[in-house]
Amino acid sequence: MFDEIRFHTIERLPNYVFAEVNAIKMAARRAGEDIIDFSMGNPDGRTPQHVIDKLCESAQKDKTHGYSVSAGIYKLRLAICNWYNRKYGVSLDPESEAVAVMGSKEGFVHLAQAVVNPGDIAVVPDPAYPIHTQAFLFAGASVAKMPIKFNENFELDENKFFDDLEHALHSTTPKPKYVVVNFPHNPTTVTVEKSFYERLVALSKQERFYIISDIAYADLTFDGYKTPSIFEVDGAKDVAVECFTMSKSYNMAGWRVGFMCGNKRLCAALKKIKSWVDYGMFTPIQVAATIALDGDQSCIGEICKIYEKRRDILVDAFNAAGWEVGKPRSTMFVWAKIPPKLGNMTSLEFSKQLLTKASVAVSPGLGFGAGGDGYVRLALIENENRIRQAARNIKKYLKEFE
Repeated sequence: MFDEIRFHTIERLPNYVFAEVNAIKMAARRAGEDIIDFSMGNPDGRTPQHVIDKLCESAQKDKTHGYSVSAGIYKLRLAICNWYNRKYGVSLDPESEAVAVMGSKEGFVHLAQAVVNPGDIAVVPDPAYPIHTQAFLFAGASVAKMPIKFNENFELDENKFFDDLEHALHSTTPKPKYVVVNFPHNPTTVTVEKSFYERLVALSKQERFYIISDIAYADLTFDGYKTPSIFEVDGAKDVAVECFTMSKSYNMAGWRVGFMCGNKRLCAALKKIKSWVDYGMFTPIQVAATIALDGDQSCIGEICKIYEKRRDILVDAFNAAGWEVGKPRSTMFVWAKIPPKLGNMTSLEFSKQLLTKASVAVSPGLGFGAGGDGYVRLALIENENRIRQAARNIKKYLKEFE
């Protein structure tokens, strides 16, 4: 009798492409197959011991088990600001320019719900981490997609980016209010230099739009590359917020800790909506996150070395197997073009075939948007021996097309 009731928000969401590949993967595992899994960016390393120890210590205190603070305890917000100052030489106010969130995904969704009006338009690169698009759809907005173009070193084609962005700003009605950027980029691993943000901030002030920057992979860099922050640009706080997650840098994915910083108006909106919908993270988690940010940072370098070594082994082994893939200089992923010998196979079909014929799971590029088709994303979450085994399996599979 309720069939006539429509759920418009959920109906706007596309089918989750990754679910189809995941179903095949799980069925294969139930059948006893050994699947080498590069499909999800779920860190396999242990959280640093000093962070775990602080969590345990704090959890033993009775006073930490009550309701917490939705915007983050003061010491965590102060540690966030110290992190920015130490890493980028940027000064932030812990009271008005920093908000702790339950992972950057939660912060991103709640920010959109707080500041977006139905009918607003956001510009989002294509392909993109799915929530960068879906957060605006949840809030009743529309999304204008623009392609990500890059060279063989996975460096952004800045001129093309800004040509496309200006076209979107001037050809879309109503005019976009928000522009999302995510560098180092998930899924493509593309990187930018500080000059990119200088141009973006200047254009934002000229065309009057807000920037939402996601630097989730800021710490996972290789070959001498250093991730810039938008706040290194004078005046960026007038027009931008930036989010970060502790999931990757500190192997704290399941802890769900991140933060959003910058523009006071946007931060205030985020804090206000969070005050209505949550009581903040469990206090011991916030205390431990404070120690992670303020404490010994050598763990980050150790985590980077693991990903860098896996990257080098994977790229070399896959190239030797007949699948030419490039070497990214950031993130925990490899963005690989489908081998030309496979013709016009879609990324979804290629992903299925790798699972069924090579026992290797990857993420189809289509799952990140139409611009991702023709590629797959591999997460560097398997150990070195299993990476080499995957290459052997893939080599055998690719021989079918010779």
